[in-house]
Amino acid sequence: MELSIKRILKKFRNYFIIKVKESQNKVGGFMAKISDIIEQFIKELLKESDENIIEIQRNELAKFFDCAPSQINYVLTTRFTLGQGYIIESRRGGGGHVQIKQLVFEEKPKLLNIINEQIGAEISKVQGERLIRSLYEKGIITLREFKIISAAMDDNAIISPLNIKDRIRARILKNVLIVILQ
Repeated sequence: MELSIKRILKKFRNYFIIKVKESQNKVGGFMAKISDIIEQFIKELLKESDENIIEIQRNELAKFFDCAPSQINYVLTTRFTLGQGYIIESRRGGGGHVQIKQLVFEEKPKLLNIINEQIGAEISKVQGERLIRSLYEKGIITLREFKIISAAMDDNAIISPLNIKDRIRARILKNVLIVILQ
């Protein structure tokens, strides 16, 4: 089902304008905050969708948020990955149409395989946090589990040379998620 972005934009316009202004007033983070706002906006679009599928136009969204289309691409490639439960299909031509499908994880073995692929041999703290936040938001792990995993992945908990922290973090994350999801 294709949602009317214009209808959604009107519905959420005031909310997002306020959020953008708040982020501009904070020191150090318009670009980081605009990414969070765009991510939240896309998630709101998905909530409004009956079939967990939306189609957006990069240029239209970039114009709304007064940012470059590359900012939209950044959000899509870092916040809507397979490991976080999304499939992104880019459509050629026509102003950069993109279809975003939110996966529904009903079978734990499939979920474990996707997570295992997403984590790989190493994972950064930021990527790990995004993955577990996504699992929490989908109700797959509890808030308590989210906090425990986050603490276990923290740089302060991994006392080792910097060049192997991401490998250790990946092993910790895989092992903990396997136990939780079995």
